[in-house]
Amino acid sequence: MFFKLPALNTLRAAALTLCLLPSTGFATESFSDPQKLEIQSIIKNYLLENPEVLRDAITELERREEVAQSLKREKALSDQESPLYMSQNQAVIGNPNGKVTLIEFFDYNCGYCKHAMEDLARLMKDNPDLRVVLKDLPILSPGSIEAAAIAAAARNQFKGDKFWEFHQKLLGSRGQVGKAQALAVAKDLGADMDKLNKDSIAPGVKEGIEENDQLAKGLAMNGTPSYVVGGEVIVGAVGYDQLKAKLDNVRKCGKAACS
Repeated sequence: MFFKLPALNTLRAAALTLCLLPSTGFATESFSDPQKLEIQSIIKNYLLENPEVLRDAITELERREEVAQSLKREKALSDQESPLYMSQNQAVIGNPNGKVTLIEFFDYNCGYCKHAMEDLARLMKDNPDLRVVLKDLPILSPGSIEAAAIAAAARNQFKGDKFWEFHQKLLGSRGQVGKAQALAVAKDLGADMDKLNKDSIAPGVKEGIEENDQLAKGLAMNGTPSYVVGGEVIVGAVGYDQLKAKLDNVRKCGKAACS
């Protein structure tokens, strides 16, 4: 169906035209230049006299984006085979075969992460079935990125408890952490330094950091530390008790929050 534009002398008809045009199959090339100018004039006048239409349209767009983001987030959280849970760009400590998984996104220069490290150590001690996944999210400084690159290389040499020792020493360092501090910790733990330096500049290191960044953005994480447990995202150093309660719920009902 096609309306002749000169006959559209009301704003209501203009709005109806805007709604019908997409379903008519007509491309913009179907209109002459004068007709295009007429359409533009109708749209402009309609919006100027009915500005609430713009508000309603923006509200609806935001709603649709939120729904799409929520669905994407739910999919990422539920897929146990996704990079969120299974990736070469992460360290696994605690019980690698544990029935309950806690994921932490952290930055080596994050003061809150330093304090939260004690909570993580206590959680692993009190929960022998806990699998902990550590993901570098170096967002605070260039030094954070340098430290994350060395840590990624260290994962190739240190596994399990050994990497946890590296992680604790580096995260527990005083002052700003960067490449020099990360290298010093690795050397102190007996790393092959030539291999470490070589591995730290491999293309996969940068790709891994970018992967974690995209995961964090997809989960709407806006700071460190951030956690994923039982299909729930927790942002901030919420403390031992809250994390322990979430883990207990996962064992009880499979989710961080039981109804």
